[in-house]
Amino acid sequence: MNEKIKEILSKYKTIAMVGVSKDDKKPSTIVMKYMQRYGFKVIPVNPSAKGQKILGEEVFEKLEDIKIPVDIVDVFRPSVEANKYAEESVKIGAKVLWLQLGIRSLEAKKLVESKNIEYIENRCTKMEYQKLFLNINPAFPVLQS
Repeated sequence: MNEKIKEILSKYKTIAMVGVSKDDKKPSTIVMKYMQRYGFKVIPVNPSAKGQKILGEEVFEKLEDIKIPVDIVDVFRPSVEANKYAEESVKIGAKVLWLQLGIRSLEAKKLVESKNIEYIENRCTKMEYQKLFLNINPAFPVLQS
């Protein structure tokens, strides 16, 4: 799994982050800021913040509204919503559906893998980047910026 994740984070640099918060203390916003710092283009998706800016990026209501190609759909939403984002990932031609820590969905996995989209669940993009590229394994990595 580490090699698969390392390849994904090396190859793909545009992330649509679903569920990113306007609150800069929330894990989603901390992860967004961190990934931006390491050269990723991160596009926030949050219906309640549509049209606003989070960390300098325009916020979109849904994945389909994003006007540039998206490589990774990174989901910070409950597991029950994962299949919805799997369907949207297929529609927009994403290469990877990534479900954050604590988020899992067999239905979403089956759907995206049937369309040759990579699937990662229950992993944090920030933590994986730190571990695989920076050899960092802090005790509470999501909370450190």
